[in-house]
Amino acid sequence: MKAMILAAGRGERLRPLTDSTPKPMLQVAGKPLLEHHLVSLAEAGVTEIVINTSWLAEQIEAYFSDCEARLGVTISWSREVTALETGGGIVNALALLGDEPFILINGDVWSDYPLLELRDNKLSDDLDAWLLLVGNPIHNPAGDFALQDGRVNYAEEHSATFSGISLMRPALFAEHLERDGAFPLRDVLRPAIVAGRVGGELYTGSWCDVGTLERYQQLQASLNQANKIQGKAH
Repeated sequence: MKAMILAAGRGERLRPLTDSTPKPMLQVAGKPLLEHHLVSLAEAGVTEIVINTSWLAEQIEAYFSDCEARLGVTISWSREVTALETGGGIVNALALLGDEPFILINGDVWSDYPLLELRDNKLSDDLDAWLLLVGNPIHNPAGDFALQDGRVNYAEEHSATFSGISLMRPALFAEHLERDGAFPLRDVLRPAIVAGRVGGELYTGSWCDVGTLERYQQLQASLNQANKIQGKAH
């Protein structure tokens, strides 16, 4: 199984930090967010990884130039002259992902979800995608989706938020191959969700969308506190 990490975004709401540092390269618990994802994937046995880049792409690619020796993973870079958003970025990288379902991770989220479970999640023939959902955070109280009997839908009450971690079939993007420019992943997911072909699970563990300075600082404080407690325990 392969994985793709989305790392091309500009990170406007994290400025001025992202004026000189790509959003996925912001330090969390002593290493870049992106490195945490690579380590978690390697621990789950997923070592072939595609990463799309655009803003300050050279900085990301240079930092991980020794990733095979240092982290035990191989990276295929999908460079975008202009960021293509989530959907466009995936379509642009499809040739690197192959024909089998792949893990998809937003480069700007943090979670302790065990990716081994996702690697072992065999998409049934009646599913085109599987989404890891979380309870609605303060910054997204209306939520994104509902979850009923293991299927994601658009029921009136959106009780769950997409975590940015998922499993995708490349064939899901077939109708968008000729589409030009940037477009969001929701354009691809919506028809599949309406057709009942997207599964999911609600995760209650640690998760954070590191999308603003405030949330980034909150995550840093939370992890520092956890490390202090762990240190005292030892």
